[in-house]
Amino acid sequence: MPNPYFSFKQFTVYHDRCAMKVGTDGVLLGAWADVASARHVLDIGTGTGLISLMMAQRCNAQIKAVDIDADAVEQARGNVAASPWKDRIEVELQDIGHFTSEALFDVIVSNPPYFADSLKCPDGQRNIARHTDSLDFDKLAESAARLLHPEGVFSVIIPTDGKEFFLRAATRYGLHLSHQTLIHTTPGADPKRVLLAFKFSVDQCVTDNLTIELSRHVYSEEYIALTKDFYLRM
Repeated sequence: MPNPYFSFKQFTVYHDRCAMKVGTDGVLLGAWADVASARHVLDIGTGTGLISLMMAQRCNAQIKAVDIDADAVEQARGNVAASPWKDRIEVELQDIGHFTSEALFDVIVSNPPYFADSLKCPDGQRNIARHTDSLDFDKLAESAARLLHPEGVFSVIIPTDGKEFFLRAATRYGLHLSHQTLIHTTPGADPKRVLLAFKFSVDQCVTDNLTIELSRHVYSEEYIALTKDFYLRM
């Protein structure tokens, strides 16, 4: 039977009630997203609460985490309550398209659903978590642009083959790519994921690459450096 939780250095994430379990995508985004100016953080589609917990470990911001799935929200609340940052993270059951806030957010992060127009499984909860029907790229970009501070940063991780679709959606709402990191599972492999950061005003876009493994269970120096504050063992 799969382990119902994943232990990190400073917190534990239970994921047995969530369709999408703790995975590399969430860890990459949580470790990579720019939090230099973070005072108010929004985590869209929080799931287990993993990325919100990573944000809390990395900065002193107040964090709002939203998700449309009630079971995920309850599990995220439990994970937050057991963490050292329970008084800085608020988890809310909410469709981001209807979410409003008096304060704009310096940092917005999202590990969004990513299967568009693909065969769905019988598990409705997993469909919500993995397919773009409930949170398509246009809706996500519009919501981020509406809620982002004029000098804020919006960061996502998506499949590389969806990048051009996402860039077009972001551009429609005045968001411009400022940093992209192409994620390679092994040296020489085509990138399957890409980390993207957007701002309203950009002088130039930085592009770089990150390789996860040199060989099976032998992790690259850059991946270890990025995630060393979180993983118990590498």
